[in-house]
Amino acid sequence: MARNGHTYKSTGVDIAEADSGLRNIVRHIAGTWPRAGGLGAVQLPIGYFANVIDIGGMGLAVCTDGVGSKAIVAQLMNKYDTIGIDCVAMNVNDLLCVGATPLSMVDYIAVEQADAAMLDGIAIGLAEGARQAGVSISGGEISQLRDVVRGFDLVGMAVGLVPLDRILVGADLAPGDVVIGLASNGIHSNGLTLARRVFFGPDGVSPDHVFAELGRPIGEELLRPTFIYVPEIVEIIAQVPGVKALAHITGDGLLNLPRVAAEVGFVLDALPPPPPIFGLIEARGGVSRAEMFEVYNMGIGFCVAVAAADADAVLAILARHKRAAQIIGHVVADATRSVHLPGERLVGRGKRFHAA
Repeated sequence: MARNGHTYKSTGVDIAEADSGLRNIVRHIAGTWPRAGGLGAVQLPIGYFANVIDIGGMGLAVCTDGVGSKAIVAQLMNKYDTIGIDCVAMNVNDLLCVGATPLSMVDYIAVEQADAAMLDGIAIGLAEGARQAGVSISGGEISQLRDVVRGFDLVGMAVGLVPLDRILVGADLAPGDVVIGLASNGIHSNGLTLARRVFFGPDGVSPDHVFAELGRPIGEELLRPTFIYVPEIVEIIAQVPGVKALAHITGDGLLNLPRVAAEVGFVLDALPPPPPIFGLIEARGGVSRAEMFEVYNMGIGFCVAVAAADADAVLAILARHKRAAQIIGHVVADATRSVHLPGERLVGRGKRFHAA
């Protein structure tokens, strides 16, 4: 237990129970899949960043995600014009991870009570996110659910295209391949429940409070929109044949890397210092370093795993897109599929980091 009692589970987010529930869901829905080779055949097991279905010889990539309790921060700040960017980002960044080019998205907005100004702000963000990602918003739904929702919730579903023979899941990752980490824009859209408890819970501060480490109101810091990595990653997929795996670093942090198909591990021995927001959460909440790396991206929003010979080509593309990035580690043979953080003296397996 962290010294102030602040853990993700203590805030009501039980990852283990959710995973148990997911296994039950998968058991039921896999029975709906068409036969292999047929129209609509599902190409990947459930559990990757996105899935792909066969639509007559081409792969249609599909995924869904939302902004979670970041919506509550938007309400606290009465600022709604960036949360739509997060919704787009959480979906299109996941599509990239199977090698797909994102095409379009639909949104679902559930509200306690319709508020035209709030909905306009959300739409502004959705449109800006779509512009950054180069996708359309082709439809959506607004539901007024006073008896179900407090405030609002925002979810999206996105589609993209990927040739069936070019789906990326990291199946050919090998020892010696390198991992390139792309900088995040801070907290992005995961771990907000814990962050809100730390900053706005009992004995907390107002959303307008300015910490010296941040130089801006904490509410504004938590609302920084999730980076959208589409233009640079689509170019990397098209131009660098040695790309083997792509990972969106969201919930579970760098423990997203072992979701790849290959039985390998990762040694991340060149991580940049995390942005100040994470040090504040850790210090004010008494959150363990291990849990910080389990919950948050810690400054790395996306990863590209690539043959070492092609790393310079990837970094050059990222530089042209003005995306801060660096080699943060490498792939190793590891039947336990662990993530090693030597600088932190941590090793992660499954969804937990432990002292190395």
